[in-house]
Amino acid sequence: MKIDPSYYLSNVEKRQPSSDLGKDEFLQLLMAQIKNQDPLDPMDDKEFISQMSTFSSLEQMMNMNESITKLVSNQMMSPVIQYSHLIGKEVSYYAVDEETGEVLEPKEVNKSSVVAISEKEGYAVIELENNQKIYTDEVLKIQEPNN
Repeated sequence: MKIDPSYYLSNVEKRQPSSDLGKDEFLQLLMAQIKNQDPLDPMDDKEFISQMSTFSSLEQMMNMNESITKLVSNQMMSPVIQYSHLIGKEVSYYAVDEETGEVLEPKEVNKSSVVAISEKEGYAVIELENNQKIYTDEVLKIQEPNN
């Protein structure tokens, strides 16, 4: 009687080989090396220290990679959320020519309360009580509104 291997092998989950060596695999290899060393000729302590320092460096690099990944994801936060704390604050900014976008001379400082934050082409736009809209890099000063 011949057994068809496709029947029982089709239910087995296939593993994909990985070239990545994580800290768990590194520790397993190191422990296997220590367990299986020749008791009459043990591993050189300098070699063991070298391997442990390699493991420590690997762990630090993995932690740094995780921290950088978190930093990048925080940097990619929506500008609307990032600047929402300005709602209700009073901002000072220079008056700008609507057509050219240039600061008017003599430089005149305007003040208005922030009523909303919106987004335009990936940049935060501050919508003011006086119906003006300015970009965040135009803000000169942020303060609590005068009552």
